[in-house]
Amino acid sequence: MNPTTQAFVAAILGAVVAGAAVLAWHISDRQQRRLPVTEAPVVPPEVATVLSVLRSSAVVLDDDDVVVKASAPTYALGLVRGTTLLSDELSSLVHQVRRDGQIRETELVLSRVGAPARHVVARVAPLGTRLVLALLEDRTRERRIEAVRRDFVANVSHELKTPVGAIRVLADAVSDAADDPVAVKRFSERMLIESDRLTELVQQIIELSRLQGDEPLEAPIEVDVDAVIANAVDVVGVDAQRKHITIVTGGKKDLGVVGNEEQVMTAVTNLVANAVNYSEPGSSVSITTKATNGNVAISVVDQGIGIPSDELDRIFERFYRVDPARHRSTGGTGLGLSIVKHVAATHGGEVKVWSVEGQGSTFTLTLPQYVAADHAAPHQEVSP
Repeated sequence: MNPTTQAFVAAILGAVVAGAAVLAWHISDRQQRRLPVTEAPVVPPEVATVLSVLRSSAVVLDDDDVVVKASAPTYALGLVRGTTLLSDELSSLVHQVRRDGQIRETELVLSRVGAPARHVVARVAPLGTRLVLALLEDRTRERRIEAVRRDFVANVSHELKTPVGAIRVLADAVSDAADDPVAVKRFSERMLIESDRLTELVQQIIELSRLQGDEPLEAPIEVDVDAVIANAVDVVGVDAQRKHITIVTGGKKDLGVVGNEEQVMTAVTNLVANAVNYSEPGSSVSITTKATNGNVAISVVDQGIGIPSDELDRIFERFYRVDPARHRSTGGTGLGLSIVKHVAATHGGEVKVWSVEGQGSTFTLTLPQYVAADHAAPHQEVSP
């Protein structure tokens, strides 16, 4: 075959190959156009309905970790922003579930700037072949209650050790001083004081345990405020006389509140006793009452040591004392104001404090006023 013929045949073969390549490209392009376009996964309507009635928060993610559905609380918790899951720990759990299809559960602690930490229990499970569901339950309140209970038990144990230990030491002292009547009398009197403190502490713990549920009263009655104040003055009278403290009462008389008489007496007595205990000898304590906007306000004013401004928010905590060094001399248990707070809550009222360090304090207990049926407005039925 001569060179001319060879060149001609090569040209023809090149044209055939080029034509075949173009034809193959067109066929491939047509086939690709005929393939169905992959759509983003959609949460089935029935699943969306179930998620909407669940108490738990919910997040549904597709196989690209895009959030396709999220309940409002998940945004409030800071777990989701737009279509992005913000928790790295939860994202890792989602990847594990997507990899092996096993349901997993963990507890997350979510921290946000300017907000308290939130404890969230997350349960992650596959939802079909492409979706993953994360159910989230806020357990912050439960964790807080558990912490309060632990602290309460620890505080009770500590507080009980003090009088119990003192009684034990004094008992040993009495035994050693059996031949010294004066010493025996002194130690015995001290034992009585410590046993009284122990009795008071146990009683207040029981009272606080009954009140801490803040449940509404079952059968409220009219409580005579004048009688409540008179009882409080009588109870603390001995301590007031010993410190030469004058107790003055004033304000509007013949007022009644709706509630439990025993609880109201306990609350007011605790306020007056607290005022006497933390007042300087020779000072005065005043108790005033007034009626306003359907409530009765009972204010107890003292000229005592006062409360630092940075401690005002803590004084109603159990076992909290403004001056821990003085609790032995005052005989306080650290539970009085906490009981007052819970009594106010169970009666639908409130307790407030105003104080200046070194000048004294004013505690005001506000409770719903009792209105007799014959004093009510026409056609208005009033019951205690």
